Amino acid sequence: MAPATAPSPRSWEIDAARGLMLLLMTVTHLPTRFTSPLGQPFGYVSAAEGFVLLSAYMAGMVYGRVAWRKSVAEMHHAFWRRALKIYACHAALLLFVFTVIAFIGIRIEQPAVVDLLNFYVKQPFTALVGGLLLLYEPPLLDILPLYVLFMLASPWVMVLAFVWGWRPVMVVSGLVWLAAQFGLSHWVYDGINALVPLPVPFNETGAFVMWSWQFLWMLGLWMGAARNDPNAPAFTFPRWSVLLALALAIFLMGWRHLVGQIPFHPEGPYAAFNPWFDKWALGPMRMINLFALVVLAIHYGPRLATRMPRQRWLETLGSASLPVFCAHLVLVLVVLAGLGAKCDRSWGMDLALLAAAFAVLYAVARATLWLEKKPGEDTTPPAVLAPGQKRPPMYPPASARQGVQPKPRDPPKAKVAPG
Repeated sequence: MAPATAPSPRSWEIDAARGLMLLLMTVTHLPTRFTSPLGQPFGYVSAAEGFVLLSAYMAGMVYGRVAWRKSVAEMHHAFWRRALKIYACHAALLLFVFTVIAFIGIRIEQPAVVDLLNFYVKQPFTALVGGLLLLYEPPLLDILPLYVLFMLASPWVMVLAFVWGWRPVMVVSGLVWLAAQFGLSHWVYDGINALVPLPVPFNETGAFVMWSWQFLWMLGLWMGAARNDPNAPAFTFPRWSVLLALALAIFLMGWRHLVGQIPFHPEGPYAAFNPWFDKWALGPMRMINLFALVVLAIHYGPRLATRMPRQRWLETLGSASLPVFCAHLVLVLVVLAGLGAKCDRSWGMDLALLAAAFAVLYAVARATLWLEKKPGEDTTPPAVLAPGQKRPPMYPPASARQGVQPKPRDPPKAKVAPG
């Protein structure tokens, strides 16, 4: 009889959810007839929000576990290695776009590519240097720079949370998000530009408002780090909050599919409320919609996971999320350069295009996992402590703390332990 296979240390539910987000982003970015009806399928929330939240959740869980089992210094190094890897992917994509895609698009005068690389066409050297410095972020290439910056900031945030708890971290993050709704990005850009003139105009620094999206990253980081305290009681939502979240989710999803991805007509009397649903700045109504879905996922997710069959192909995509994400961008850019941004092809051609794209992404995921030949990040929760038992201090030796000697204590118990 063959030996039993050791169970995977990964959270297959998270991998499957990340795989689903990757497929939805591919459908959204590829110019097909499916782009509009399948964009934001769950309401006024896109796959990007889900992917960022899940990525931050995994970062908090995996790298927080490194701090538990090894040291805070090892956690810092793990975050920095991941940031370097993401930056290398971003630089490779930039060079691909500025060479292959630019050559094809400009040579055949493809409007989709010319519009995409308008600043690069005018100032190629400035665009290249600015892109490598994470200042110039053309469309489709503006999310990996966010990941790099968030990864670099995360270990410092985690240390602050270990010492002071997550409440002050989330309060500060929420206030920054609020300031971003009133133009914080413009203020920061203008302030830096007054001191050091920036060669990249503000409208070329990326569509995603970093000061808004950091709140989503911090939320996921906190939720993931909470799983590393096995003695923290699982937070159960009051029945009224689950019912309210369910009502909001159903209402907003119905509104999105009845009205469209723009909640109010741009020239109608209520157009002034559209920024409340804005994706790039994570407007208030979009955050409410996202919170409702998160409550439902935490409340109903464990029961659904035990009843639904495992979608291993989605798990495969989610297990290799970074290579698959980069591959989906390459596919989208190639299609834009060759076919343009119009969605006037037949349904059959669009179905074939999506099927081919999904097959390529799956092949990339399988090849990545085969080359790595390792299970990936360990996401198994630490063992529950016996009554009265304490964990060793998480802090590294004094030499690694550069003279800072905080009083060792167990990290505070989180209020939420997503399951």
